[in-house]
Amino acid sequence: MTADSRQTTRRQFLRTSTVATAGMAWGLNVLDRPARGAVRGANDKIRVGFIGVGNRGSQLLQGFMAQNDAEIAALCDVYEPYLSRDYSRIGKDVLDSIGARAPKMGEKFSGEVARYKDFRRVLDRKDIDAVVIATPDHWHAIQMTQACQAGKDVYVEKPLSVTIHEGRRMVEAARKYNRVVQVGLHRRSSEMYAGLAKEMQGGKIGKVTVARAYRVSNMAPVGIGKCPDKAPPKELDWDLWLGPRPLRPYKDNIAQYKFRWWEAYSSQVGNWGVHYFDAIRWVLKEEAPVALCAHGGRYALDDDRTIPDTMEVTFELPSGVLLVFGQYEANGIAPLEFGELEFRGTLGNLYSGSEGGGYKVVPSPGGQFQPAQPRLKAEEKPGTKGTDLTVLHIRNFLDCVKTRQQTHCDIETGHRSTTFALLANISLATKSRLEWDPKAERVTNNRQANKLLHYEYRKPWRL
Repeated sequence: MTADSRQTTRRQFLRTSTVATAGMAWGLNVLDRPARGAVRGANDKIRVGFIGVGNRGSQLLQGFMAQNDAEIAALCDVYEPYLSRDYSRIGKDVLDSIGARAPKMGEKFSGEVARYKDFRRVLDRKDIDAVVIATPDHWHAIQMTQACQAGKDVYVEKPLSVTIHEGRRMVEAARKYNRVVQVGLHRRSSEMYAGLAKEMQGGKIGKVTVARAYRVSNMAPVGIGKCPDKAPPKELDWDLWLGPRPLRPYKDNIAQYKFRWWEAYSSQVGNWGVHYFDAIRWVLKEEAPVALCAHGGRYALDDDRTIPDTMEVTFELPSGVLLVFGQYEANGIAPLEFGELEFRGTLGNLYSGSEGGGYKVVPSPGGQFQPAQPRLKAEEKPGTKGTDLTVLHIRNFLDCVKTRQQTHCDIETGHRSTTFALLANISLATKSRLEWDPKAERVTNNRQANKLLHYEYRKPWRL
């Protein structure tokens, strides 16, 4: 793919449409169809079904609609206002809870778009080539593996999974059915990070010994709030939303977006940390940690969350690097002097901008017993204005569906990066330093930690 083709920007939505609605029938098991692997022509339309069209799903929907060779064939969601794309039907309690995170919707489609509550109905459609999975994290593994079995290529959002066992099964399914998969770690479509990886591996700032990243958001004093158990809205299929997780009462601060603060469905180290783990290990050419230790807890916020408001995890990487990630949700000052990542090398520090928006190199002076002068020249590279990495990532996925080449963030890459986040959660849960065997994908020094590599699904769901 040429550099020019990767500079795709959003186009206006098509202005005329007819929107057809199909039934919301419940589905049976998907059919085991043979994988399709034919190379497509450059002008062929790729028919896409969307599973999950809430906050992130709506963003992806806009990105796919901006591509001339993508045709939106079906939408699926368990919340009826999202499915009908009607903002006016979103309940007041939902809007009071998530505010601007509720998608505005109102898209104009170019043709008939089927609507389903059950994702299996999308997978049953033989005329759909690819699916986009943007459901809560606890659903990704089941939906992605069944999509592969049904012969669909898959764009699946990050984090790839909520357990390490799920992630490996997802890799196996993609390989078994020969599917093209793009994981939504969209920094992998950044030209800046691609170039930076080559330079850093060539010794740009000397030997890197520390890499740092943080998620900072001052959610004090009320966080995600406290909500009573109540009957779910009639517009929401709560049982289907929960899926493989245990049945529990509905609260207004779970299902719509705030699931990211509930450990059963997501985490903030999974939501944000996985982006940074992926970029750091790409730049440093690392696959997996050899050890890690996480600390944290609910230190300041009195809300319903089941994850920490404050957390730090340190990973030891094989090449001799400490990777530090901090999740600070009770205070709001950025720890880094610039951007989103810091690399500390023997010659100086490098700071990369948000989502690939340029970088800065700060020279390091000599320290104790060393010459005092700076060890390299200061450098600043500006970012490219208007670059939308999500759209570039979508463009790469569609190109690879046609050529059957590997995507920028293939399934193994997404799994390895997600593993960092999931190991951090396990370390925190077991209050222990973990030693990790990346080949066997097992903790070697804590049997209790290995019990958290997966969980038992609620029936009838299974991988």
